[in-house]
Amino acid sequence: MATLFLICGLPGSGKTTLAKRLEGEWSALRLTANEWLFELFPAYSDEELDATRDPVERLQWRTALRILETGGNVVLDWGLYAREERDQYRSEAQAVGAQVVLCVLDLPMDELRARIAKRNADLPPGTYLITESVLDTALHCFQPPTPDELAAFDPFPGTPAQQTP
Repeated sequence: MATLFLICGLPGSGKTTLAKRLEGEWSALRLTANEWLFELFPAYSDEELDATRDPVERLQWRTALRILETGGNVVLDWGLYAREERDQYRSEAQAVGAQVVLCVLDLPMDELRARIAKRNADLPPGTYLITESVLDTALHCFQPPTPDELAAFDPFPGTPAQQTP
C-alpha cells in the first residue's frame, strides 16, 4: 500500500533530515518546497518566497497524489503548521487509497535556536538563512497536533502505535 509521510515541525527541528532518511528507507519521492524554491528563486527575500510558495506546493501536491495513486510512497517535507492543512492532505491521500503517517518533530525552543544558529553559521548549499523573524512567524502559526488529530493518522509502518521513527 502506498504511504504518504507528512513531516510536521518548526524550522530547525530536523524535518528535511528525517525526510531524506524516509526517502531512502521507503523508496519514496521526497518533496521539499524549499529546495524547489531555492532552485527557482535563489535570490528572493522571505516576503518574495512567501508569494511563490503556494504555487510550488500546489504543484508538488498534485505530483504527490499521482505518485500515491500509482502505488508509490511520498514524503511531504513542508512543516505543515496548521491542522487544517494536515487534515486536507490526509483525507485527499486516503481518498486515493494511501495510508498516511504524521511524523511530528517537537523540540524545545532552546534546541531549535541552537540548531538554527549552527545551520546559519555554515549554511548548506541550496538552502535559505532562517532568521529570527522566520522562526517567530512559524511559532505564531504552528498548531501542535492534538491526541485526537494523531489518532486520525495511520501508525508508522511496523510499529504498534503512532510515533515518529
